[in-house]
Amino acid sequence: MSNAMFGITQLSKAQTRSVTAENVYGEKGRGGMAEVSATPQPEVVKIGQKWEGPNPCARDLGRTWKVRPCIRLEKQTTTTLMDVKGPGTIQHIWITVDPKFYRDLVLRMYWDGEKTPSVEVPVGDFFCNAWKRRASIVALPINVNPSGGFNSYFPMPFRKQARITIENLSPEDCGGFFYAINYALGPVGDEEAYFHAQFRRTNPLPYKDDYTILDGVRGHGHFVGTFMAWQQNSDGWWGEGEFKAFLDGDKEFPTICGTGTEDYFGGAWCFGANYTAPFLGYQDLTPQDQAGHPMGRHGHRHIMYRFHLLDPIRFQKDLRVTM
Repeated sequence: MSNAMFGITQLSKAQTRSVTAENVYGEKGRGGMAEVSATPQPEVVKIGQKWEGPNPCARDLGRTWKVRPCIRLEKQTTTTLMDVKGPGTIQHIWITVDPKFYRDLVLRMYWDGEKTPSVEVPVGDFFCNAWKRRASIVALPINVNPSGGFNSYFPMPFRKQARITIENLSPEDCGGFFYAINYALGPVGDEEAYFHAQFRRTNPLPYKDDYTILDGVRGHGHFVGTFMAWQQNSDGWWGEGEFKAFLDGDKEFPTICGTGTEDYFGGAWCFGANYTAPFLGYQDLTPQDQAGHPMGRHGHRHIMYRFHLLDPIRFQKDLRVTM
């Protein structure tokens, strides 16, 4: 069920489906069925989403004309976006929402009935955007396009069930939350790994301490990348932290150790310019009226990503990643 470009000519018996605000269970032949009515769709009631009535823009158009294109996320509540049976693989996720909610909306993904989510990340950080500021990203698995279109192409297999929720931690309701989750129903091989992602934040990081990117991972798998949002707490060059991957029982010394922060993210010599590429990227988010210092100053903010799609870091028993 690979959706990679090199396999696009291969025919498949997989069945493509799409979950949206108008087809909350991704059912065949049920897209665009919302009616211009004060009565909510039964599926909307069943999945537990808030019903606000039809989109007034569609009042003269009726069904199939974006009667319910988006949803409202009530404050301090969790909303289910997807709950479907498998086997299958999520192939693409698209979301757009006001940037002021990027850190307040927590995305969670549960595979095959698990109680603890395999993914638990603020929606902005999941799509390589931090501090409630929009940044364009042109990576292979993550695209952020004008004006705030979040796209993920990470394949996410599930065997029995896929459930995705989003929690609004903000003290206010979030209106205008648009989403589409495209997936394919079909066999999932025994060797297919589940997708995981986690979020952590430390500020300030104690002097000379390594920052933990990933820890507590047990089992067989591979590390496919990280997004890092970095705020300077001092003046001068900030990027001499080494990337370290401790594999399969490594203790004091890692199996993989890099030569500097900008080196790990594919740059060199203090970056010097913004870039966004298929596997690596860096952007200085410093406001223009504060820019101009070549090594950065206290309070400057930077975002970086690296995706190990062609060079996954494989482990058999356990993994810890620091910088």
